[in-house]
Amino acid sequence: MCYNVSTKKVGKLTEKQFKAKIDPAITLPTNYYLSGFTQPLVPIISALQPDIITAFNWGLIPDFCKTEMDAKDMQTKTLNAKSETVFTLPSFKSSIREKRCLILVDGFYEWRTIGKQKYPYFIKYKDNDVFAMGGIFNDWVNKQTGEQTKTFSIITTPANDVMTKIHNTKLRMPFILPKGSENEWLNVNLSENEIAHMLKPLENGLLDTFPISKLITNKNKNQDCPEVQLPFHYPELDFIDQLES
Repeated sequence: MCYNVSTKKVGKLTEKQFKAKIDPAITLPTNYYLSGFTQPLVPIISALQPDIITAFNWGLIPDFCKTEMDAKDMQTKTLNAKSETVFTLPSFKSSIREKRCLILVDGFYEWRTIGKQKYPYFIKYKDNDVFAMGGIFNDWVNKQTGEQTKTFSIITTPANDVMTKIHNTKLRMPFILPKGSENEWLNVNLSENEIAHMLKPLENGLLDTFPISKLITNKNKNQDCPEVQLPFHYPELDFIDQLES
């Protein structure tokens, strides 16, 4: 799954990379650490405005949510949408066909489980650039106040070989668009078969992964800092890696 991301490098250079301009009406979220469970704003390019970089709240709210309480409860359940069920689940099926989006990040966090211990990892592209996760979105209108909330979910796929080693319990990874294919994901004229064909794990060899300290799990300290992404050496992982090689 994917519940924690970094957006620190998303900025002016991202405009050139994705051929889109940052919405001047927003303050672009640039954070070392964002948790989906806080429903943060995250940089987005939507199929409806492919030339604009904006920000939506993480956790898709489908139209069938009638109250604000329903919406808040739903958001904790829709941080991710599985590629295998995104076309059939009521929460997602109306969005996947035309309301697709790019989630702009420079990395994400995942945990490797060894016995009773969990080791956090930071995962990024080897070229250190911002990259796009594929997602879906919806504009939810609060029937009681008329307020509109733009929300999204990150699509996940089965893990590739690298992520199978790290996310070794769920065996999932975010759907990452291969560079150069981002605009294709935003094409509103794609058929269901064409969309489904794109929903594959990223090929091996493109990601850089390494253990980080457990600062990321320390709720008493500020996790939104450069230190959260620094490599950290766990001697026991060396031994385990030798056994698994």
